[in-house]
Amino acid sequence: MPGPRSLFIKKTFRQILDFLLFSNIFIGICAVAQAAVTFHLLKADCEEYVLALLFCSTLALYNFSMLLVKPAQPLKSPYRRVRWIFSNYRLMVTITLIAVLGIIPLALFLSTASKVLLLFLAIIAVSYNLPLFSMNDKKFGLRNVPGLKLFLIALIWSLSCVLLPILETADRQGLVVPLDDAILLIAKRFLFIAAITVPFDIRDLFQDQKYDLKTIPVVWGEKKAYLFCQALLIIYLTLLFAFTDQFNADFIGLTLTIFLTGWLIFKAEFKKNEYYYFLLIDGMMILQYLVLLGTNWIHF
Repeated sequence: MPGPRSLFIKKTFRQILDFLLFSNIFIGICAVAQAAVTFHLLKADCEEYVLALLFCSTLALYNFSMLLVKPAQPLKSPYRRVRWIFSNYRLMVTITLIAVLGIIPLALFLSTASKVLLLFLAIIAVSYNLPLFSMNDKKFGLRNVPGLKLFLIALIWSLSCVLLPILETADRQGLVVPLDDAILLIAKRFLFIAAITVPFDIRDLFQDQKYDLKTIPVVWGEKKAYLFCQALLIIYLTLLFAFTDQFNADFIGLTLTIFLTGWLIFKAEFKKNEYYYFLLIDGMMILQYLVLLGTNWIHF
């Protein structure tokens, strides 16, 4: 039987983990890691203000999305994440405001092209979350358009974590990436993000049906949605093999993370808890960068 000390350590660890995951600080770190992956693949120095901006904007956006869709009785929600967020409502609002205030000075460092990109992504994000459109006297946001939710999430992530670093690297370091290489990088990241997003929609299948969100699992069913995830990863690997000149450390690192991602998504089919999704599946975005560092360290 565990003693008081071990119980205290376990409880403290759980509280810290809940704070990192459910306050969306962890997903902000994931955005930083994905931008770092891009800088690494470009063989460019990381621009710290880009990483900080992505952390703040991701944190603000995810918190805004959660606070906006407050359920009628959040403390009775079946999801631990929802109960935690609305039990710590003031803390969440404070973190969100700090993140928003952090975006303003960081955006001043961006080039003109990056500012235009950031504005474009902000418009998409706001249109995704807010019911700005109407049809037959019914208000809706872009997330309610059938099949569009996955596309928008993957698009925002791939453009912010790939195109933004490319633009800033060109402006600050004079490293111009050819258009076809940039499109390939964005396409592969889009496939990767889309693949790890679908399991969350599968987990929220019944909730999305309630809110009339036409996600991939709602439209196609759970089993086909899992197959769709694996198909996205196979396409990613096909692009990786087809457009690789040399099988170097980066190629090995990316291949390893895609296989591991596919395995985690397969295991997710067996009804894992929230930590599995928010820590392990989302955590692949961080692990991808760490694996790239590891394979390059071993290679040299």
